[in-house]
Amino acid sequence: MIRPLRQTLVLWLLSLRDLLVSAGPVLLLALGVLVAAYAWLDPQPPRQVTLATGPAGSAYAEFGTRYAQALARQGIRVRLLATEGAQANLQALRDGVADLAFVRGGSADPQADSEAGIASLGALFYEPVWVFHRTDATAGRAPAATPSVAKEAPGMTRLTQLRGLRVNIDQPGSGVPELVQRLLAANAIGGDDIVASQLPPEAATEALLGGSLDALVLVSAPESPVVGRLLRAPRIALMDVARADAYARRFAFVQSVTLPRGVADLAADLPPHDVALLATTTSLLTREQTHPALRQLFAQAAQGLHGDTGWFNRARDFPNTRTSELPVSAEGDRAINGTPPFWQRYLPFWASNLLERMWLVIGGLIVLLLPLSRVVPPLYTYRVRQRVFRWYARLRRIEARLAEAPAERELLLNELDELDRLANQTTVPLAHTDELYALRGHIEAVRRRALARPYNDA
Repeated sequence: MIRPLRQTLVLWLLSLRDLLVSAGPVLLLALGVLVAAYAWLDPQPPRQVTLATGPAGSAYAEFGTRYAQALARQGIRVRLLATEGAQANLQALRDGVADLAFVRGGSADPQADSEAGIASLGALFYEPVWVFHRTDATAGRAPAATPSVAKEAPGMTRLTQLRGLRVNIDQPGSGVPELVQRLLAANAIGGDDIVASQLPPEAATEALLGGSLDALVLVSAPESPVVGRLLRAPRIALMDVARADAYARRFAFVQSVTLPRGVADLAADLPPHDVALLATTTSLLTREQTHPALRQLFAQAAQGLHGDTGWFNRARDFPNTRTSELPVSAEGDRAINGTPPFWQRYLPFWASNLLERMWLVIGGLIVLLLPLSRVVPPLYTYRVRQRVFRWYARLRRIEARLAEAPAERELLLNELDELDRLANQTTVPLAHTDELYALRGHIEAVRRRALARPYNDA
């Protein structure tokens, strides 16, 4: 019982060896093509990526932490680069210090930055221009009399009411000072008309609450802890921009949005009425040198982090490609407007990414190997038959010696017996046993001829 099993195993191993040796050249060619394509395409991304966020306490910093947590599940470490704000983030991208960055609308130079290889992964959220002020400092500062004043809400409604106040316009590098200056200039307010300071958001908040500031301008998403704190702070009010639509018509980088009544806190009814605000749109920008797989991961993460309803948008309003100042990369467009490949639902990230980056090479390799694979069966057949046919050369020498030297018949008969023993030990697949039995039949035919030849032929 054991011997037949051993013979079967030996036969199977020999057949496998013959198959591997026969297909070896084709397999080596395929392996060489795959290795070369892998080295050229570089499908697997680096395990660390740098994301430029913003100052501590900002919405950028908060979202940066969320992205880091999302990509950590895929084995990617996100290094968060704290900066002064959107303008510094954009500069970090330009200098190659960061791979991705949150950049506010109006900060980039669309033509120059797109030519430099900076692209967008989509617009993520609105960043309203929040103008918080102390009610005791701005009391009685009604705008100049105009026919429309009577229709405006009480409190601060115009930027002209900031004249003469101590106003913080955010820190350099955030992009907010440049934005504020453009808005103030449109209202004929120069740099000497306000007492401007440039503190970071958290320090400015403390100064406003402490009374050393009269107002502060903050451009941030509502997720910012600073915004939530100021909305709930006593004696602090939010400017209701009465002419928000007019600003949106004058400046392409801002839009008019409405902060609905009670959206911040329904129980406390905050804010107590609808508030008109100006808002910019923040996008996630990336460099051309950033690995495509990383851009894909960030674009997919953006779907989960920014796709829900917000204070200023409905579900699935973000991310979008409509409000991006820079061209949207292929990864961002596919994640936002396209349908992800079905295999992403079933494969881990590394396998899905490898398949997506290498599918064209794999398809081309299959097309190349189909005709080449036709040489494998003949090579396999030749190798198997060679184990049988190699004994025919020895059989022909014995037959020739038998004709030339009949006196050596006994010696040649011994050689025939040895050859028959070797042939009997030769293992071939069942499909080729007929050739083995043919060899043994030919050996027997030569033996009969030798035995039939008389000694007197010498």
